[in-house]
Amino acid sequence: MFSHINNYITRYAAFAPDEVNLFNSLLEQRHVPKKTFLLKEGEVCRFEAYINKGCIRSYYVDEHGAEITLQFAIENWWVSDIASFHEGKPSRMFIETLEDCELLLLNPDTKEQLLQEAPRFERMFRLMVQRNVSRLQERLFQTIATTAEQKYLDFLERYPTIPQRAPQHQIASFLGFSPEFLSKVRTRLAKK
Repeated sequence: MFSHINNYITRYAAFAPDEVNLFNSLLEQRHVPKKTFLLKEGEVCRFEAYINKGCIRSYYVDEHGAEITLQFAIENWWVSDIASFHEGKPSRMFIETLEDCELLLLNPDTKEQLLQEAPRFERMFRLMVQRNVSRLQERLFQTIATTAEQKYLDFLERYPTIPQRAPQHQIASFLGFSPEFLSKVRTRLAKK
C-alpha cells in the first residue's frame, strides 16, 4: 500500500528509514467508491489525499449552476482544498471520486506531527506547492494565450488517460468550453 507513495516522496528528498516509517504510520488508508464526495462546498477540508489508485475531480458550481472543473487528479497525485485545509475556512469546491479510489490521507493534526517530528517533509511539501503553482501559471497562460485546438491538444498531452476516465462534459468544463464546442474542436482536429 505504501510502495507508490514511498517512491513518490524520494523524488523530493532523501529520507531516513525512521522518517519513512513515521510518515507511513500517520497515513490513513481509505477505499472510497466511485461517485463519493470527499468534500462539499461549505465544508472545511480536513485532508490532503494521495491517490494510490483512481481518478478524482475538483470543481465548483458557478452562479448559473454550471459545474466548472478545476482539476483532475489520478494516481501519484495529491488532492485537497489547500486554502480550506490550512486556514480552516469553508471550501468553495467539491471533490468527488470518478472511479473507485485507494487513498492515503493526512489530516491537519497528522501533517503537523509529521512536520514536527520529521522536518525534511517541510521541503517535500514546499516543493510540491511550488510545482503546483507553476502548473497553475501554465494553465493560466494557456487559457489566455492559446487557441481552443491547442488547449485541447495540450490537455491530451498532459492528461492522456483522462479522456477514458472522465465524461466529455467535465473535460469541456476544465478547458473552459461548452460540451458542444469541445465536440467541434475534436471534429476540426480529426479532419487535420
